[in-house]
Amino acid sequence: MDLKLSSHTPTDAEVDAIESVLGPTRSSWHGGDRTDAEQHGDHHVARGGHDLRTQRHRLLPVLHAVNDRVGWISRGAINHIAARLDVAPADIHGVATFYGLFSVTERPTRQVHVCIDLACRIAGADVPDGAHPSPCLGLCERAPAVFVTDAGERPSQGVLAPATPVQVRDLVAGGRLPDEPAPQAATPQVHHDRSSLVLLRRVGVGDPTSIHAYRSHDGYLALRRAIEMGPEAVVREVVESNIMGRGGAAFPAGRKWHTVAHHPVRPHYLVCNADESEPGTFKDRAILEGDPFSLIEAMTIAAFATGCEQGYVYLRGEYPRAKQTLRRAIEVATEHGLLGDDVMGAGFSFHLDVFIGAGAYICGEETAIFNSIEGFRGEPRNKPPFPVDAGLFGKPTLINNVETLANVLPIVLHGGEAFAATGTSGSTGTKLFCVSGSVTTPGVYELPFGATLRQVIDTAGGVADGHRLRAVLLGGAAGSFATPDDLDVPLTFEDLRAAGLTLGSGVVMVLDEHVDLVEFVHRIAAFFRDESCGQCVPCRVGTVRQEEVLQRLEHRGPAFDDDRQLLADIGRVLRDSSICGFGHSAHGAIESAIAKLGVFS
Repeated sequence: MDLKLSSHTPTDAEVDAIESVLGPTRSSWHGGDRTDAEQHGDHHVARGGHDLRTQRHRLLPVLHAVNDRVGWISRGAINHIAARLDVAPADIHGVATFYGLFSVTERPTRQVHVCIDLACRIAGADVPDGAHPSPCLGLCERAPAVFVTDAGERPSQGVLAPATPVQVRDLVAGGRLPDEPAPQAATPQVHHDRSSLVLLRRVGVGDPTSIHAYRSHDGYLALRRAIEMGPEAVVREVVESNIMGRGGAAFPAGRKWHTVAHHPVRPHYLVCNADESEPGTFKDRAILEGDPFSLIEAMTIAAFATGCEQGYVYLRGEYPRAKQTLRRAIEVATEHGLLGDDVMGAGFSFHLDVFIGAGAYICGEETAIFNSIEGFRGEPRNKPPFPVDAGLFGKPTLINNVETLANVLPIVLHGGEAFAATGTSGSTGTKLFCVSGSVTTPGVYELPFGATLRQVIDTAGGVADGHRLRAVLLGGAAGSFATPDDLDVPLTFEDLRAAGLTLGSGVVMVLDEHVDLVEFVHRIAAFFRDESCGQCVPCRVGTVRQEEVLQRLEHRGPAFDDDRQLLADIGRVLRDSSICGFGHSAHGAIESAIAKLGVFS
């Protein structure tokens, strides 16, 4: 490619960061020293352009490396990356500016991100001078939450939750982050009765990165059983379990597995969606931090059953503990022959990498993840083709989220029929519920499908401080509102659908009578405006117009009735015309708040 580079040059620190990912430069045509090139004569011929472009999937890791080292990504760094990967600087700039955790303008090496999303808003989050407002950080059980990054030779990241305004101001001034609580703090049930738990039963029983602790609690029995059964039998058990995807779309997981396993095109890829960015959602974090080997084992079984030799965990960038824990667990599993070229001595190969996102909610959409891993802006793709036919790198790809994959272990150990005996025929197994807001004991709770909303709230100690329940947001910003009249509706996909409600990823955000519903709905609209990838007009424009209409409705202007109709029209266009599920769901909670809670009436 004939690259057009500006005169900006990278600093030594930026070059070191880039080379930490890409290795040293081998040619003057691709970022090497031109003076040295003249001595060796390589300035006459360019080599390796095609090979370099096959490395584009390393773009996000390189941008992370520069951002972590310097605190921002300069034009000089972009030029050097462009030369190293043979990608146009404008293209790299477009990728860097897509993600919220990157900056292309100079800024301090310390960045303090204060969550202003739904659960933290209920808890009274405040953004002082010098801090930055952030969408949900996935720490809703300990709201309000703060995410802190320090760039440098030894970059660091950490979180503080709950955080007081005094603590946030101290962090902005350079103060030290206190230690985080243990992972089991997010799962209150493990302190009382583990016997009823399936997915959470190992959280907090030992060092989450100890393979010996994991094996002492039935770890890797499922993988051994899967190898004895063979790939086809494993797929049959997953199909028979009738497990629906736990990420929000509720697609039958077995159907994906069967299609990928029998697809003739090779190679196959396996992707775990751990970009848990839905406001109010933090269940996957509990597994990643407290029981990472369960995910690794489950992904290894999935790879064995569907013929995938390479897997990726796409992890949101705001989960520093999960990143550290998961990477260490992968190292340990590899050292013990449980990942790599000959897994468990069974003759099959599976390699697993952690790919870190950079602050883009839209990357929770499965095809946006593929674009992100491949080094592009995380914009969703049109379907068809579907991921099972043409996913990551254009190859058949199995993609499930963390909770869905964690269920593979009990399915293989006890059989699909036994798994389906829990819950209902249309919603099998147990479900992880993320309970937050105005509740006594927020956290992740595991109950069988079919439990009622009342049971979930009661398990979490009921509404906090004896306050009155006003509403419950189910499914997060992309969900819907339930009223006290809905407390006895069974929490299943089919029952909630019949009641005009959504389960989504399992968010149960409790709102008491002190929550300002108008302000709450405004935040939902602002969230969708901010997080739209901007690729399609209905979503890019519609989310902005939706927020503008809500602001007019709040002040009850002379065109109030016309604006109500306009808001409904905008919602219909979003739902019917957007490329992906983001736009389809951008109006749902707002429509629900108006219809069920009487907001703006």
